[in-house]
Amino acid sequence: MNLYPLVRPLLFTLDAETAHEVTLKLLKAAYISGLSELLYPAIKDNPINVMGLRFKNPVGLAAGLDKNGDYIDALAALDFGFIEIGTVTPRPQPGNPKPRLFRLPEHQAIINRMGFNNLGIDHLLTQVKKSAYQGILGINIGKNFDTPIDKAVDDYLIGLRKAYPAASYITINISSPNTQNLRQLQQGDESRKLISALKEEQLKLQQEHGKYVPLALKIAPDLTNEDISRIAKLLLEFEIDGVIATNTTIDRAMIANHLLAKEAGGLSGRPVKDKSTAVVKGLSAKLQGKIPIIAVGGILNADDAQEKFAAGASLVQIYSGLIYKGPELIKEINGSVKSAT
Repeated sequence: MNLYPLVRPLLFTLDAETAHEVTLKLLKAAYISGLSELLYPAIKDNPINVMGLRFKNPVGLAAGLDKNGDYIDALAALDFGFIEIGTVTPRPQPGNPKPRLFRLPEHQAIINRMGFNNLGIDHLLTQVKKSAYQGILGINIGKNFDTPIDKAVDDYLIGLRKAYPAASYITINISSPNTQNLRQLQQGDESRKLISALKEEQLKLQQEHGKYVPLALKIAPDLTNEDISRIAKLLLEFEIDGVIATNTTIDRAMIANHLLAKEAGGLSGRPVKDKSTAVVKGLSAKLQGKIPIIAVGGILNADDAQEKFAAGASLVQIYSGLIYKGPELIKEINGSVKSAT
C-alpha cells in the first residue's frame, strides 16, 4: 500500500527540516502501532556478501537521515538491506544555524548544511542497545566542529573505539562539505595519517572484542582523477574494507539558475548522480574488485541503481530518493536487481 504520493504534498508544505522530523515520527508511530507490516509488506530477500557481511538485499539507507539512531526499528520496517546511522561525533553539537535544509523539487534535489548536528555518540549507542534490529547496522563517525583539523584523528579514534562493539561496519566520514576544513582529510598526508591510525586501531579492537568490524571510507564527488587514484592506492595499501562513493557535492552547475543555487551546503539528489557515478567508475578501475564500493548519490529509480551497479558498485544507498519517491523506491530497486555483483 503506497500512501506516500498522498502524504508527500502535505509534507512538502512544511519547511524541509520540520518535514524531516515529522516523517520520522510518523514512521515510528506506524512501527509502534503495528501498521508498518500492512503499509510496507516485506520485500523478498536478495542476499549478497560484501565486506565479509551478509546483507539481506543490496539497498541501504544512507547516513544523515537518522543521525542519532532514534528511529532504527521504524526504518528497518521499510525493509532496507542495511541501515547507516550518524554522522555522529564524540560530543553533542547543535550543527549550523537554521534554516539549513532546502528542497529543490524541480531538480529532485536537496541542499543541506546541517553541520553534523547530533546528540553525541553515547546517546546513539544507548539507542542502538534499545533497538530490536538484527540486520546490518553501519555507524558513520565524524569529528566535532571545534576540534582542530590537526587533532581530527583523536575524534575519529574516539568514535571508532566507542562504535566498534555495536556496529556491523563503521564509516569514516571525511567528505561532508558542512564542517570547516573536513575535506582536507581527503588530501595527501592528512588522509594517510588518518587511515593509518584508524586501521591500526581497528586491528587492536579486533583482538580486544574478538570480532572484526569492517571500515569504510566515505569520499566526496568533487575529486579529480588524481585524487581518486591516490585514495584508491591508500585504500589498497591499508586494506580498508570498503569505500562509499559519494557524499554531497558543492558544485552548482546543474542548478545554476535556481533561486537556491547560492545557498551554502552539500547538494544531493538528481544533480549529483553523474558526478557520483563517475567516481564509482574511477574507483572501480583502480580497485579491480579488491575493495567493494557502496554507491550513493542521485538514485531516484531502479535504472539509476543499475547504473551504479554497472559502474562497479556492490551495494547502493538512498537518501534524497527516499524523500522524493518514498519507501516504494526500496522495493523498485530490489525488484530490478538480478545480481548486485
